[in-house]
Amino acid sequence: MAIIQWFPGHMAKAMRQVKENLKLVDIVLELVDARLPESSRNPQLAELLKDKPSIVVLTKKDLADPKQTQKWIEYYEKMGQPAVAINSVQGSLKVIDTKIKNVLAEKLANKKARGIRSQRIKVMCIGIPNVGKSTLLNHLVKKNVAQVGNRPGVTKAQQWLKAGKDLQLLDTPGILWPKFEDPLVGKKLALTGAIKDTLYAKDDVALYEIEEFIETAPQQLCERYKLAPEVLELPTVDVLLEITKKLGFKDDYERASERLIFDCRKGKLGRYTLDRVPQEVK
Repeated sequence: MAIIQWFPGHMAKAMRQVKENLKLVDIVLELVDARLPESSRNPQLAELLKDKPSIVVLTKKDLADPKQTQKWIEYYEKMGQPAVAINSVQGSLKVIDTKIKNVLAEKLANKKARGIRSQRIKVMCIGIPNVGKSTLLNHLVKKNVAQVGNRPGVTKAQQWLKAGKDLQLLDTPGILWPKFEDPLVGKKLALTGAIKDTLYAKDDVALYEIEEFIETAPQQLCERYKLAPEVLELPTVDVLLEITKKLGFKDDYERASERLIFDCRKGKLGRYTLDRVPQEVK
């Protein structure tokens, strides 16, 4: 996969703002994509959050394998990291509000014991681009106050939003990190839409997608593209060429690669999870 250059100035600025504003909030919601919980966690953000209460929020759970999502929730909780999975457009406020109050229960009880009047809990929402922050925030505040787009990098500024009776939310732009130590992480992020489509080779990502589905969900691949099972025994490049023909694109494998990627993002290949829970904590 070619080197991806994607760290624009607004992301560097947003990272500085996150660091500055952490002292203003009570807790952080770290949004990750349920289809790749670890690969969609920014390691730089994790370092900043080490001394601040936080909740990992697995978004887009309706697109992920539910069994794998549950394993990830159990994994994070076992590691001492509170976590919850949501569908960003259904019933999120109650789930998140309850989780926040559980995590901050001791702090809230201490305030009450000292006679401090009830006040809104200040919450920062962070995550990589296109992880669903703006969609979730709009749902939580029940207004279209955060700009939403089906592409990374839509939110460019931070803003405070009120949610329900008790929460005050600080939205932030999606922030990627400067370098992927593991090239596979880059492919996963490209496949799920966290990286702009102009910044990577589509056939590289489509070939990774084919390899992944041959290993984890071969039937879904065959059904979607009307492939005979024996086709999946061919080299991955030949599988891509066969899919290209089935789609009626002749030898335009670039166009077929794009179709594969967008079919995957839209859930047309079924629900899937690209990251697996470490074996020792399953």
